[in-house]
Amino acid sequence: MKIELDRNRCEGHAMCEAAAPRFFSVDDEGDLTILEDQVPESEKSAVNSAVLSCPVAALKLLSP
Repeated sequence: MKIELDRNRCEGHAMCEAAAPRFFSVDDEGDLTILEDQVPESEKSAVNSAVLSCPVAALKLLSP
């Protein structure tokens, strides 16, 4: 699984970071960094929750 970010949509709410801090980091200016874009099966549930928590749908979880 791979994380895809639409930077044009992201508003820096940090909901993803709260749900999966291993994969997402939002800085003080609201810019999101994806720390790991490849998601192991063991972390799929947490990352999926993070993707679904985005209020502007800026994230997607893609199958290989």
